[in-house]
Amino acid sequence: MRRPSIGALTLGLIPFIAMCFTVPLWDRVRPLILGLPFNLFWLTLWMLLTPCCMWGAYRIESAAERRANRAG
Repeated sequence: MRRPSIGALTLGLIPFIAMCFTVPLWDRVRPLILGLPFNLFWLTLWMLLTPCCMWGAYRIESAAERRANRAG
């Protein structure tokens, strides 16, 4: 089994960091965005962006696997 690339790991960590470690930056009710308090909007946004990041990580890893299979 191959180790994951740095790019794939980074894309996987971005949503985790955005939802867990940025709380002091967005922990407030105002402003309202699309009728949601800012903190709820932030979490919902990252729940929608997480699959995009995971797709990017998958693409990086599948491309690296294809290159490795071609090389031998």
